[in-house]
Amino acid sequence: MNAPAIVGLGATVMSTSPGGEAAALAAEAVGAALADCGLARSEVDGLLVGSSQGVRPDRVGVQLAAQAGFGDLRLLEHIEIKGATTIAMVERAVLALREGVVRTVVCVFADAPVRARGSAGSMYAHSGGNSGVRGLERASGLLGSVPTYALLAARWLHVHGGAAEDLCAVALAARAWALGNPAAVQRTPLDADGYHASPMVAEPLRRLDCARPVNGAVAVVLAADPGVGEGARVAVRGTGRAHPVRRRRTGAESWFGGGRPAVDSALGHAGMTRGDLDLIELYDPFTVVTLALLEEYALCLPGQAGELARAGQLGPGGELPTNTGGGQLSGFYLQGMTPLHEAVVQLRGAGAERQVPGAGTALVGGLGGRSDHHACLVLEAA
Repeated sequence: MNAPAIVGLGATVMSTSPGGEAAALAAEAVGAALADCGLARSEVDGLLVGSSQGVRPDRVGVQLAAQAGFGDLRLLEHIEIKGATTIAMVERAVLALREGVVRTVVCVFADAPVRARGSAGSMYAHSGGNSGVRGLERASGLLGSVPTYALLAARWLHVHGGAAEDLCAVALAARAWALGNPAAVQRTPLDADGYHASPMVAEPLRRLDCARPVNGAVAVVLAADPGVGEGARVAVRGTGRAHPVRRRRTGAESWFGGGRPAVDSALGHAGMTRGDLDLIELYDPFTVVTLALLEEYALCLPGQAGELARAGQLGPGGELPTNTGGGQLSGFYLQGMTPLHEAVVQLRGAGAERQVPGAGTALVGGLGGRSDHHACLVLEAA
């Protein structure tokens, strides 16, 4: 049987200004993805929808099938595993295609956290609820992901002997890639002085260590039929997931470990090794996450991530091209769709100024929660 492949890709403009509802953005991205591969809505029999965590009135769900103009479907689901959602959707689509349950599946993620009133950060900060551990954190002033990941960053730098220069190097690499990405929302050249001039948000994380939310959507179309999307297919060679159940109690590591099996599984299904990968597209909501995942996923030697970043090996022309569209730090923060979108662009050879020469394979990573959910894809150009 032919390997399921991503045959269509569509995206909206990524906006840092208020405007646009998530459902309308999702429908726009779906339309663009179907046009990209020459399919009509009537030819789609599967729709998988992802949305940002938290119960919000505008959160997209299975009602998108009607809102986006679909008819009878054989597969319709709303999936939510935080930052691992996108890859979970692709994995679900691949399994359904292999079993012959469906012929064509659309996966879409949309979000619109930027509002005229209130900040996008405050919306994310309130998504965890007020009860249990999250309620205790709120009472202590620990609100949202930034202070949480600041604790993770401090822990990582301490354990690995890292420094602020490591975080700075990741931010500079992301911005260097974003300069060649017309879809990136931050394309002003950045140097070390500019990085260190950015305000401290939660030590050791500065504003430029943090992803910037956008209003936007991305959709992909998957099919197994080799006649669909001919010439622009990106095969899904392997998938893998790992969900370490972290108790976050004293006496155990609360932040790291448990993610490598997701990469091992994806590579095993693909029949590849880490040395076969041309691109690394990781979930990077904060600079420290890039460093942590490179080591946790054994994409470099232990203790080497900071050194690689400082030597320019993650950026354009480097030996380990990572987050080649600027990632979520300088490209756009649309959760797990950000790394997937860039991987498809690169493997189609459509990266223009930022295109990595000879790119034929990519690892795409998704990260949910506080390093609680890991999901990976291995993709290959047709």
